[in-house]
Amino acid sequence: MSALADTARPTPHELGCEQAEYADLLRQFDQPGVCVVCLDTSLTVLQANREFFRQFDDASAEVCGRSFCDLVHPSVQQTLRRQFTGLVDGSRHRFAAHTVLVGPEGSAFTSVLTAVAVREGRSHVASILVLMRPTAGGGEVDMVTERKKLLTEIEARILEGIAAGLSTIPLAARLYLSRQGVEYHVTRLLRKLRVPNRAALVSRAYSLGVLNVGSWPPKVVQDFVK
Repeated sequence: MSALADTARPTPHELGCEQAEYADLLRQFDQPGVCVVCLDTSLTVLQANREFFRQFDDASAEVCGRSFCDLVHPSVQQTLRRQFTGLVDGSRHRFAAHTVLVGPEGSAFTSVLTAVAVREGRSHVASILVLMRPTAGGGEVDMVTERKKLLTEIEARILEGIAAGLSTIPLAARLYLSRQGVEYHVTRLLRKLRVPNRAALVSRAYSLGVLNVGSWPPKVVQDFVK
């Protein structure tokens, strides 16, 4: 399958965007380290440039044909799917978001993603063009990427409650636990995530990708619940 870097770039008409916006997209193509991916409307990877395949050890045969959402961290999948749905149904033609690619052996890389609907005619969305620029600093990030069953069901519910701002007594009432029971599980969570207090616990959970990005009330990524 040919790489996007070696093909003609889409025209403003094909992308359904204005000249100024198109010029901005072209500038992003030329930035070092930019990954470019073409998806169909089911979000399956059709083709990509060499920089994208490099993130997956040049395993183009293993990446093409997979769902794009399977290649990003579970904590951002829900938000990305919602935004991609807007492109496919025509309610928007472009969006930008921070995302995290999960490469071989669980390596995680942050990037700023820009997605644009590629149209046939004025309304029909034929495919989606995705550009990912590395974030400042680049490199790998410290996230739970191997879908480990990190938390028990009750720990997940307590973490969600703490992230929503609940104190011990409301948490105990919600989960039918004693106050001491809640404090016991909170202590276990602090030890598991190696943090000193509840505020740090929530911050650490988001940084590790244990809590879904863009979700309210806060929700633990189900992949990490036993």
